[in-house]
Amino acid sequence: MRIAGEMLLGASSVRGTQGTMRAFDPARNAEIEPSFGMGGVAEVERACALAAAAFDPFRAAPLETRARLLELIAEHIAALGDMLIERAQAESALPKARLEGERARTIGQLKLFAQLVRDGRWCGAVLDSAMPERTPAPRPDLRAQRIGLGPVAVFGASNFPLAFSVAGGDTASALAAGCPVVVKAHPAHLGTSELVGRVIQKAVADLGLPEGVFSLVIGAGNAIGEALVAHPAIKAVGFTGSRGGGLALMRIAASRREPIPVYAEMSSVNPMFVLPAALRARTDALARGFVDSLTLGVGQFCTNPGLVIAIEGGALDAFVDAAARALEAKSAQTMLTAGIAAAYRSGIDARAKSPGVTRLADGAASDAQCAGRPALFKTSAAEFLANPHLQDEIFGPASLIVQCRDADELLRVAECLEGQLTATLHIDEADYVLAAQLMPTLERKVGRILANGFPTGVEVTYAMVHGGPFPATSDARTTSVGAMAIERFLRPVCYQDLPQALMPVALRDENPLGLWRVRDGELARR
Repeated sequence: MRIAGEMLLGASSVRGTQGTMRAFDPARNAEIEPSFGMGGVAEVERACALAAAAFDPFRAAPLETRARLLELIAEHIAALGDMLIERAQAESALPKARLEGERARTIGQLKLFAQLVRDGRWCGAVLDSAMPERTPAPRPDLRAQRIGLGPVAVFGASNFPLAFSVAGGDTASALAAGCPVVVKAHPAHLGTSELVGRVIQKAVADLGLPEGVFSLVIGAGNAIGEALVAHPAIKAVGFTGSRGGGLALMRIAASRREPIPVYAEMSSVNPMFVLPAALRARTDALARGFVDSLTLGVGQFCTNPGLVIAIEGGALDAFVDAAARALEAKSAQTMLTAGIAAAYRSGIDARAKSPGVTRLADGAASDAQCAGRPALFKTSAAEFLANPHLQDEIFGPASLIVQCRDADELLRVAECLEGQLTATLHIDEADYVLAAQLMPTLERKVGRILANGFPTGVEVTYAMVHGGPFPATSDARTTSVGAMAIERFLRPVCYQDLPQALMPVALRDENPLGLWRVRDGELARR
């Protein structure tokens, strides 16, 4: 498959006329051919009009067709073979093995949503029978189901060129909900985005679905994304990126004549609480595991542990020394883009100048281009509590150790934290009392609580929650990973006294889809 530098507007391939841009190879510090024509308001208008026209026929298509679309996309992505991996590697400097794993994850989550579509639980079918003899007033026949919100705008993420991008979790869950998708390609992954976009376009055509089920637009700067979010056809937004970017999209969405939800994953430092008994028992192993997790992917995962919280003493001193030694053995590696590398260097320079912060260790220097050199800092709980900026995320392999005087101070630090994607408890049985005191706070602060593990690595399952209170995400009620992600793009509709001929298939008396439904308060397959 040839990369042509084109946008995909429904079934059409279109060369943008608003200037050109190229992808960038951060490992070589050089641009990559070909050039891509940038789109503007006209292309957004066309993509959104096609999506609006596609919505009703797409959501009315048989569930099997919707499931098959997701499976076909997965099959077509697999068929791209090494071409996709090689282009993604050139555009991100990520290792081949990492990208092959990410491709497998992308395919797996598409298949998960196909399975979810078929089983129909997402529909939430509820039937309350009429009670014509009820007094003092009869009850009508009431039935409810959930339907898609409408066309969804999806923004590709910088750190996952496959799993959080054109065919990533936002796109998969929106399509599963019956929502057409308009994707804005991330400028760092232009070729990867076109390759994946073309196989989605092909899958839509293979099934004879309306062309507006999928479009891909390209543009530099913020203008094309702002136009997309502002377009009246768009009914929800999926975004993974910086806090500033997410807040900007939220402002646009809220200021529309019809405000819409923005599901933005934005900022998290993923605190790791190392409690005393565990710290004494596993000092070196915990230090090595922490540093490995911190530097995984050059610290560019959403869940890298950017904060360690523990109680002062000899065990913590030993942990700090072991972590510093482990970090010094990690060399600087190429980051995803030159801009991300520059922002990382600026962030660690500012952290080093913060009052009360000690720079403990740096990773080894290297000749890598656009490099991120690991950095480890330490501060006291008093300084941390006094300086809110010490909670700011530094996107990259940097972490801050917060030293608390006692358990009460550790609890105060936990209480002051902003919303997070994850929090980790390293505990032994002797730590359970303190851990139990922490749990209510963590439940209010984070989306996923781990015990004796490390937060990097997010399974795509039915139970996974990859979300959390602001600023981790814009809406703590949702997740961007796992089967529950479909709920972001659904809304309930109630039907009162409709004749069977007009009733949605999922709610008809004979239950032709064989769904599990709540009928008169009881869960039944009837």
